[in-house]
Amino acid sequence: MSSQQNKTLRISKMAMLAAISIVLVMIIHFPIIPTAAFLEYDPADIPIFIGTFAFGPVAGVILTVIVSIIQGLTVSAGGQIWGIIMHIIATGSFAIIAGNLYTHNKSKKGAIIALVAGAITMTIVMCACNLVITPIYTGMPRSAIMPMIPTAILPFNLIKAGINSVVTFLLYKRISGFLHK
Repeated sequence: MSSQQNKTLRISKMAMLAAISIVLVMIIHFPIIPTAAFLEYDPADIPIFIGTFAFGPVAGVILTVIVSIIQGLTVSAGGQIWGIIMHIIATGSFAIIAGNLYTHNKSKKGAIIALVAGAITMTIVMCACNLVITPIYTGMPRSAIMPMIPTAILPFNLIKAGINSVVTFLLYKRISGFLHK
């Protein structure tokens, strides 16, 4: 197979993962922290995480940007540009860390380390971003956001990244053969 055919096949597989991600967020999204119903769990990051493991951190970031823009303009249009930016930052930080770690240690242990590091990174980054970005788009003062960090934002991001990481771990090896053919 030629280099051009390999690139085309890789782009097609990434497009498939992006489409699955959009469909997942369309059909599955619900609040998990009662005091912050605007924070909704969705499994849209799972195909992005799988793409990150299959094709590397750059592909993971590309998938993140594409999915975030499409999702933000369609399914999650209520979040406006800020929702797109937050999704790119959250999932992009995960993809960079987890993708780089997994690229250098493609084993079960390496996958676990990469997923845990990605989830922790995503959580820390989102706590910081919520302090900066949430006051801009909600009009809430930062002093109102601060108490939400330990009670809503931190647990939400840990739960969301944790669930998506576990599902990615359970699915990746089962479908990686298809992605690498």
